[in-house]
Amino acid sequence: MSNILIIKHGSLGDIVQISGALLDIRSHFKNKKIYILTTSKYKNLFKSCPYVDEVLIDKRLPRWNFFYLLNLIKDIRKLNFEICFDLQNSSRTDFYRKNFKIKSWSSSITTLKKGETKKTFDQNGVIERFKIQLERSGISNTINVVKPDFSWAIDQNFVVNEKPYIYIAPFCSPKLKHKVWPYYKELIELLKQNFKNLEILTAPGPSEIGLCKDLKLKMILNNEKPTNINQLSKIIKEASFVVANDTGPAHIAAHLNVKGLALFGSHTSAKKVSIETNNFKVLEKENLDKLTPLEVLDTIIKQFST
Repeated sequence: MSNILIIKHGSLGDIVQISGALLDIRSHFKNKKIYILTTSKYKNLFKSCPYVDEVLIDKRLPRWNFFYLLNLIKDIRKLNFEICFDLQNSSRTDFYRKNFKIKSWSSSITTLKKGETKKTFDQNGVIERFKIQLERSGISNTINVVKPDFSWAIDQNFVVNEKPYIYIAPFCSPKLKHKVWPYYKELIELLKQNFKNLEILTAPGPSEIGLCKDLKLKMILNNEKPTNINQLSKIIKEASFVVANDTGPAHIAAHLNVKGLALFGSHTSAKKVSIETNNFKVLEKENLDKLTPLEVLDTIIKQFST
């Protein structure tokens, strides 16, 4: 029996966004075995995903590491894939396309129409691009791809012993510091003053605990350790409101239908990353330094009351 391969390396926000695409692929290939090639960081997350059967790990070692690449190519070829859905659409995965020797390959490059350029194609929002890619690859029912639902990732057994709360995600990868809004400390104090019946808290990663202490943010941990993605999803789902940079927690909130607000600078647009929903909104300003705590608070109060 032939199998189906999906490739998605990350980041967390990108992983959240493909939830609907995964369901549409699963629905189309009901009797096929579906594998996903991802990084070790998302191994346990995808093991909890009902839309895939097996998780393969790509260490993404440099391309000059011929022994690693040859072994990866050998392992992939052995699994007899009939089609690969490349949802990463990177130069690396295009390199894989040329070497994995899978009969049919679906990517943003292979599904371009005659005369269409990737630059033009990439002007669409990311979720719209997935929809077009799947449809041009023979998946006619793409009802889910445009409305990702990340609820499959929630750890239902994780108990959040907190009174109602606002969840704050002031963090960002060290490589993406340009995404960070600089006034969370002031906003947290304003929220404490204006929402006295709500806790103001977060769930930090290993390198973020020090920042939480500096911001005087209450932390949710799991046995004194940072929560995993499935536990984080439960925390975000139960929040009364979420405030975040353009990062993974913002996408989790958006695609768990939680009320919230993401703060965007000029690094990209909300439309391009397909994050805005009926409940989850975006506040955009070209220079994040010019976005004041009072502006953010005013937006939160208005949105909270709708």
